[in-house]
Amino acid sequence: MIPFVKAHACGNDFLIIEETLAGRKHAELARKLCSRNTSVGADGIEFLERKPNGEFFLRLFNADGSEAELSGNGTRCVAAWLANSEGLNEVVLGTHGGPRSCRVVEDVDPVYWIESEMGVPRVMPRLIELPGVGTVTGAMVNVGNPHYVIFVDSNDFGAYGFSWQALGGLISTSPLFPHGTNVEFVKVNSESEIEFRIFERGCGPTTSSGTGTCASSAAAMALRGVNRELKAIAEGGAQRTVWASNEEVMRLTGPAEIICRGEVNAL
Repeated sequence: MIPFVKAHACGNDFLIIEETLAGRKHAELARKLCSRNTSVGADGIEFLERKPNGEFFLRLFNADGSEAELSGNGTRCVAAWLANSEGLNEVVLGTHGGPRSCRVVEDVDPVYWIESEMGVPRVMPRLIELPGVGTVTGAMVNVGNPHYVIFVDSNDFGAYGFSWQALGGLISTSPLFPHGTNVEFVKVNSESEIEFRIFERGCGPTTSSGTGTCASSAAAMALRGVNRELKAIAEGGAQRTVWASNEEVMRLTGPAEIICRGEVNAL
């Protein structure tokens, strides 16, 4: 049996498991334990490594067993768990996408509001050609992991004659992105608010994404001239992003909630 913690950030849910228990079976555990019909169920697993010098490092595996650089929401869930279990209201969590500093700004157990430093986003407009779709206008955004952002006007977030779910699936797995990409469909509601939908690499449609929130916000700020502080609304709820300039670190503030602790048969 493997002990786990389950947490979510705006419905984007993760299991947290100590790295020492993974036994080099990270992908296998992710595919098994993230299954919503036959196991605990989650969008991914954050494997938490505690280094001898007291530092922390996270390895994120998606529900399909693929490894990702990081998850903004998953990182925030781990920060919430460390605040809950060990009283660490400020923590730096290493990831393959770079270190992320997290600070609890408010907590009403089991919900923690956390501000995270999310690195410096890089935004680059890019046209892509998709078979059966044609030319798609969007932007590549790197926030420690890859994103492709498309601006839409429709209330259903569809584009180019496709639903956002269908088009997101085509783009996410396109050979144009050899390592896959996350895809966001962004609607600008006002100078201070955007709304978006997410097709997450390795998971499919998700209710929220921390890095997706940052990528969507960065693209809107850099390419649509919206305010440098935004309310960014996904299906699972709203988060706040602040990006003072293109060369500075973006800050993301949102909730994370501890759902439960337990043990699961990993055989």
